Amino acid sequence: MRDYTERDATFSKELKAIADRGAGKQSTDARFAPSLDFLRGVVKKGVSLNDMLERIVQGTESGLWEAWLAAYGIELRGVSYGKTGPRNARLALDISLNAKANPLFSNAGMRNWRSLVAEDCAQLQVEKPTVETAAKAYAIFFLDAAE
Repeated sequence: MRDYTERDATFSKELKAIADRGAGKQSTDARFAPSLDFLRGVVKKGVSLNDMLERIVQGTESGLWEAWLAAYGIELRGVSYGKTGPRNARLALDISLNAKANPLFSNAGMRNWRSLVAEDCAQLQVEKPTVETAAKAYAIFFLDAAE
């Protein structure tokens, strides 16, 4: 059985407010969303998120995409692996309480990063908590090649 803490309650209120407001749809391409500026500059395994997003758009190193994005708490939920044409990728950024991006934003002093991300993303997906599992939330972004 899960124990609920004050932190869980605060997060639940924040998540409810974000979900009630809905996705802002202001900048749905992960390469250009202002809320992801800081995250795009972070380097993991020798490559910045910005560089990896460009590699996805170009269609290079496709075998590394999913595993590499997981370091940021980003799941690649759909992508065109075709050699030509846009990737039409659908990226899900975990914005849950224990999200991998949380320490990155917190260390940069961005406490309200979830709200900022929600303003940019195309869609929010919230999975309600159960007795055994905590609430999960994802901000969905797209990644398309320039036309």
